[in-house]
Amino acid sequence: MVAERTSSHLEAWDMRLAEYEESRRVGPVRAALDRMRRNKLLLLGSALGMLVLCTGIFGPMISGADPTFQSFADTHLPPGSEGYLLGTDHLGRDLAVRTFVGIRVSLMVAAGVTLLSLILGLLLGMIGGYLGGWRDRTIRGVVDFVWGFPLILVAVLFAGGLGEGLFPVILAVGLVNTAAIARVVRGEVLTLSEREFIEAARAGGLSTTRIMAKHIFPNILAPALVLASYYVAVAVIAEAALSFIGLGAQPPTPSLGGMVSDGRNFLQLNHWGSTIPGLTIVLLVLAVSLIGDGLRDVFDPRLRHEAKGVEEE
Repeated sequence: MVAERTSSHLEAWDMRLAEYEESRRVGPVRAALDRMRRNKLLLLGSALGMLVLCTGIFGPMISGADPTFQSFADTHLPPGSEGYLLGTDHLGRDLAVRTFVGIRVSLMVAAGVTLLSLILGLLLGMIGGYLGGWRDRTIRGVVDFVWGFPLILVAVLFAGGLGEGLFPVILAVGLVNTAAIARVVRGEVLTLSEREFIEAARAGGLSTTRIMAKHIFPNILAPALVLASYYVAVAVIAEAALSFIGLGAQPPTPSLGGMVSDGRNFLQLNHWGSTIPGLTIVLLVLAVSLIGDGLRDVFDPRLRHEAKGVEEE
């Protein structure tokens, strides 16, 4: 009996040891996915973001209503009115459909801004940080110059030169966000340039372009993506603010900021015209912020090590 019990304990120990060794052989992609599944902030933000995203994409198609249709017999109806899920505004337009389309406009602007700022920020940060010299001084001077101006002022200047609409908003917000991403990427590249594997690549005769593409770019992509996720929220807020003052999406295209502006004159009569798009902006920004926090926890090793040290204490 003792021998059988000892044998069963040894088998259980061998199984646990095999599971531990298998876990140690997990690749970096699978390890990152496992950390994502365990991150509550990321899961909550992703769920909220998918809800808002599906609402913006499929809401107008499901409702089938025209966001620009006006019915002066149905003005200022509260949410839950017959035929109008979220009520109507001062022109009798369906607030639900206009909110759905406004979400779509905000997401389109945020995607354009993020793509533009991420590509330019990575390119400028890598060139300035790795090549140095006059290239670095020029890029750093331009980045500091753009970063020194308030976002709204840059957008107003672009709108004055290019005209009103979404393209000047994407360009203005994208350039300001580019400056932020380029500054961070440059710092990361300067740190990487002093690492042993970069020195070994130089000694091995690899060209500058190959070193930047094969060794530097993969190592700075994760922090750049995390930073870009934060600036998605900035893009949403900036688009709403610029539409609020009339520099963003132009009528008849609905936008969340424009809807808040339209409803501010009727707050005592029907505050839902401003409250509903305002709450939608809050939910959209909250979802993006939670996703950004979760990605930071997953991909930032220093943060994970600090959290582990706190738990051990």
